[in-house]
Amino acid sequence: MAKSRKLTSDQQNSLLKVLQSRFKKNMNWRKGIEWSKVQAKLEKNPGKLWSLDDMETTGGEPDVVGSDKKRVSTFFMIVL
Repeated sequence: MAKSRKLTSDQQNSLLKVLQSRFKKNMNWRKGIEWSKVQAKLEKNPGKLWSLDDMETTGGEPDVVGSDKKRVSTFFMIVL
């Protein structure tokens, strides 16, 4: 059976805590990017949260590496 592409509220909260912790741990990678803005973007797009959760549960460690202010995009990479 395929995994649902929408996380439950608890799953979202758990994932956001993991991502926030990783974000704070590696602040030197992302000057000028605020976690609150990243989180707001993710909460508005459940499909991106699902993808990041899938990366996390398969052993990757997705983390923010940049942002494009013109396109209002946030970039993640997987740390293996």
